[in-house]
Amino acid sequence: MAEQQNYSPVGVGLDQIKEYLEPGVAFSKNSVRFLKRCTWPEPKEYQKIALATAVGFAMMGFIGFFVKLIHIPINNIIVS
Repeated sequence: MAEQQNYSPVGVGLDQIKEYLEPGVAFSKNSVRFLKRCTWPEPKEYQKIALATAVGFAMMGFIGFFVKLIHIPINNIIVS
């Protein structure tokens, strides 16, 4: 007697669906656990982070400005 196989109408078994969804479920559980452990920074700590970020932006801006300032005359000499 031939062994009968159960097929779902769309051709995908429940095990395949569970296997496909398993990484997403694990990721969401880990994300929720991580967010529960996170804390808000204290105001003083937040000020330090904001100041460090502002100084970094300013430094990168000045570096970009000076590179462009040097690049324009050199480019004019090469092109002319």
